[in-house]
Amino acid sequence: MGRNRPNIIITGTPGVGKTSHCELLVQATSLNHLSINKIVIERACHHGWDNEFKSWMVDEDKLLDSIEDEVKAGGYIIDWHACDLFPKSWIDLVVVLRTESTQLYDRLKARDYPEQKLQENIDSEIMEVLLKEARDSYDAGIVVELQSNDSEDMESNVERIEEWVKSWKLNNAPDAA
Repeated sequence: MGRNRPNIIITGTPGVGKTSHCELLVQATSLNHLSINKIVIERACHHGWDNEFKSWMVDEDKLLDSIEDEVKAGGYIIDWHACDLFPKSWIDLVVVLRTESTQLYDRLKARDYPEQKLQENIDSEIMEVLLKEARDSYDAGIVVELQSNDSEDMESNVERIEEWVKSWKLNNAPDAA
């Protein structure tokens, strides 16, 4: 049975505004925000804490098992810095947020990221690692790259995604076939 609400991944390097976008999208679309960072902690989908990078070491198999039934039902905005682990059949749109590297540096510095973690994330953004990951993992027609440098970008992005959700619902309604 098909879903009557889409699933969207909002991905990008830490600091690009994924969670801020998701919070606005929840208000605009009535979809549910699925913060993978919170799921990892609340449902213990990890192998422990990495002191060097100040982050949880995610157990991807346990994570996927933990969210499978929810996501398969539809209606989720998945908020995480990676996207390639989510099965294609679960996902209808992948939004890769991008930010200018100087702005990203300032945002990550303000979060007190360790220097090595900060530099790896800046390098990842410059080298378009997450954009390439999305393009390699999903059909080209569902991967969208959007800029996220300021509040105007965010507002425009939310409006664009909201319109996409409306269109998806029209095209995928039970009587649309």
